[in-house]
Amino acid sequence: MFMRIDRLQVEMPVPKDPDPTAAAAVQELMGGRFGEMSTLMNYMFQSMNFRNKEKLKPYYALISNICTEELGHVELIAATVNGCLSGVGSTGDITQGDAGFAHMKEAGLLGQFINFGAQAMPTDSRGEGWHGSYVFNSGNLILDLLHNFFLENGARTAKLRVYQMTDNPAARQMLGYLFTRGGVHAHAYALALEKLTGVEMRKMLPIPAVEDIQLPESRKFMEEGWHRRLYRFSPGDYKDIAEIWTGNHMDGQPLEVVDGPPQGGDMNDYEGISEAFTPEYHPEEIFEMAQKLYKQAGGV
Repeated sequence: MFMRIDRLQVEMPVPKDPDPTAAAAVQELMGGRFGEMSTLMNYMFQSMNFRNKEKLKPYYALISNICTEELGHVELIAATVNGCLSGVGSTGDITQGDAGFAHMKEAGLLGQFINFGAQAMPTDSRGEGWHGSYVFNSGNLILDLLHNFFLENGARTAKLRVYQMTDNPAARQMLGYLFTRGGVHAHAYALALEKLTGVEMRKMLPIPAVEDIQLPESRKFMEEGWHRRLYRFSPGDYKDIAEIWTGNHMDGQPLEVVDGPPQGGDMNDYEGISEAFTPEYHPEEIFEMAQKLYKQAGGV
């Protein structure tokens, strides 16, 4: 089962101005082939379908634990998209027949506005929906771990390319954090494969050959040691990840398993877009109804 905490894994800035183009690029990291929905669902099905859990407990624990962190990464991508779209407004009056959101077409966000009211959606940067066919779960442990190693590095490549497309502060904060955390996951899968096969997978990292420390937004997380920490997202389970996440990082410093999630940052609360009917054309009516329901439930 899962426990949800109403915080983001990292503090996110609120952009001063809407940036639909950045939102469109970041969508690739949500529902693209190498997006966070893919990492989440690959590890979700691999952990749910895992055979011989007791005999192979450290590997089961590793995949299950990383899966749980990926839930927060999906949430972080959504927060970034919503931040980039915060403040998007109509340039006209619907009651006068104006096409007030025609400017959304310029960023290629037709479906994002029509179907989601200018909010995050489970699609890639083209608006194509995420596919279940992106999930790989052969049942062969070495093959699945090898796929996960490939997937994390494919995701890193996509993030680096999005990084090259936008300097939006919300997008850059998210990318700096996920470069670091994705690096942890790739390193962890490399260690798991090394223990099973003896092949020194770590020698291939990083892929692509750009060190996280070279990127300003990632450097601050590296300096704080995030690249050496594997967080254990459970009150009492998955302690066996310490059998894999052990030894030293490539920088010579010891790897660390941290009990519990990172402290993270507050959820940003964005204003609705009344002209897009989110939450409604006259939002004060929704507030009034919520107040009545609250009082009926015994609220003060």
